[in-house]
Amino acid sequence: MAAAVKLRTDYTASDLRRLAAGSRHANQSRRLLSLAAVLDGMDREQAARIGGMDRQTLRDWVRRFNEQGPDGLKDIRAKGGVARLTAEQLRAFGEIVETGPDRARDGVVRWRRIDLKRVIEERFGVVYHERTIGKLLKQIGFSHISARPRHPGQKVETMEAFKKTSPQR
Repeated sequence: MAAAVKLRTDYTASDLRRLAAGSRHANQSRRLLSLAAVLDGMDREQAARIGGMDRQTLRDWVRRFNEQGPDGLKDIRAKGGVARLTAEQLRAFGEIVETGPDRARDGVVRWRRIDLKRVIEERFGVVYHERTIGKLLKQIGFSHISARPRHPGQKVETMEAFKKTSPQR
């Protein structure tokens, strides 16, 4: 059976409880309270139960605490994935969206996410899910609101002549 990992001694149990009370991170507080219980001489299995973990997990947190101190007991958030389009490609994509589709080349009169997905795949060789296209558009400053569609053969002169005009009162 492996020996228990020694807990650093530069913090007392009351120091750890004070840090737990002042922490804004609930998980860090639970871990600090478990370590305080260990320093008070409680069995490691019971101390782990105080923090809602098992003995092995408590051992892992003891190691992090020994290396990094109380800040090492905070959760580490994931950084997110690496962007698949470069800044230059995003700029080019923004210009494509801004200029709008060419009916002859693109086969559509206004951009939809599925169309933009196809354009990104053809021009940049990057495959995105259709939902991710909306996130990309928001990231580069576009909103989901679109202009009212107009028929390409619509003539302004014909519309003006057809409007009903009421006499002025």
